Amino acid sequence: MRASTLGAVVAAVTLTVASCGSDDDGGDDGSSGTDLNLVSDGTLTVCSDIPYPPFEVPDDTAPSGYTGFDIELMQAIADGLGLELAVQDTGFEALQSGLTLASGQCDIAASAMTITKEREANLDFTDPYYDSEQSLLVPTDSDIASIDDLAGASVGVQQGTTGKSYTEDNAPEDADIVAFPSDAEMYSALEAGQVDALLQDLPVNVEHAKTGDYTIVEKYQTDESYGFAVAEDDYDALREATNEQLQTLRDDGTYDKIYESYFGTK
Repeated sequence: MRASTLGAVVAAVTLTVASCGSDDDGGDDGSSGTDLNLVSDGTLTVCSDIPYPPFEVPDDTAPSGYTGFDIELMQAIADGLGLELAVQDTGFEALQSGLTLASGQCDIAASAMTITKEREANLDFTDPYYDSEQSLLVPTDSDIASIDDLAGASVGVQQGTTGKSYTEDNAPEDADIVAFPSDAEMYSALEAGQVDALLQDLPVNVEHAKTGDYTIVEKYQTDESYGFAVAEDDYDALREATNEQLQTLRDDGTYDKIYESYFGTK
């Protein structure tokens, strides 16, 4: 996915958080979360940009108030660590830049975030947990059949995402690229006829094609993999514990079960 480098700002925020310290450092009492440096003892606090179906979806019936592929994986990881799960809705730009994690707002970011070298300047990623593509979504009666047909047309993208970067690199020069803070605003703009197309992660456009009169006209192999992200420095234990839980979920079949429930195939 869903980038400009804000290293200096992130470093400053990180120093501030470190100097302030915390009495609630995530389980120094020997209970769940020992040595994970958690925001709240006994709880894995996750930040996500919501909604972003099928990865993050509000759900009043879920223990955390949210569901989706990312959230179900996070719930399983929290369960494996003996922790409660808390989810906070956070803007993607602040997540992918590293500011949200550096400020100590949450322990880990789970937001369909592609691992990139630019983001790795400010974040530490877990092992990849999902491989994705980009895609172009248009109304079913549109004349747009490829990215080349965006000449003179408007295309919605999300701020701070790899979809935005791909569009900027590959769309015709006279395409009107309109950046939105979230998928929800992008989709609303398409419904209102304010943009002619959306270019973003394939699974998200698939969801829109299922629920509206839209079709995906192109897919783009971009060799993208998603990872969960933690702040740099002092969070190696949390990253490693998350990796261990991901491997356990793969080994015992839980990952495949969750994956198939959202994407239909292993």
